[in-house]
Amino acid sequence: MGQREVNQAGIDLVKSFEGIPDGNPSTVNIDPYLDPVAIWTIGWGHAIRHQGRFLRGESDRATAAALYPGGLTEPQAEALLAGDLMDAGRDVSAAVAVPLNDNEFAALVSFTFNLGAANLRSSTLLRLLNRDDRRGAAGQFGRWILAGGKPFAGLVNRRRAERELFLLAP
Repeated sequence: MGQREVNQAGIDLVKSFEGIPDGNPSTVNIDPYLDPVAIWTIGWGHAIRHQGRFLRGESDRATAAALYPGGLTEPQAEALLAGDLMDAGRDVSAAVAVPLNDNEFAALVSFTFNLGAANLRSSTLLRLLNRDDRRGAAGQFGRWILAGGKPFAGLVNRRRAERELFLLAP
């Protein structure tokens, strides 16, 4: 069986919360920008890594720019997002032990794309889901709203949208 793809509702959810900020509007293409917790990012939420670590803060500006000279076109950003969602989908599939409908899968991919597979694997959300307690699992989305140790309005809204998609019958 091949890799499971995220449905359009999941892609739209991710895009709506990630946006596609441009770190340098004076150029033609999409350039790296700092996300709310100071990680260099490009396109729809692609956190930039170099030599095994996330690039962070002003001290890594030149490295982030050098990794994406000329920035990205929108089709390149689409391709990068597709790859990131495939990676997150693989992580969700590896962690979840119960069958998922398309909306449950998409919500978990958005969650994992935003927070990382390690957070999914260590979460009460996953533990409850793998016990087939879907309502209990859905109630856990709202616990993941901190950025830099503080509640972040964008994450409150994102977790609400992920929970709603998770509970939406396909």
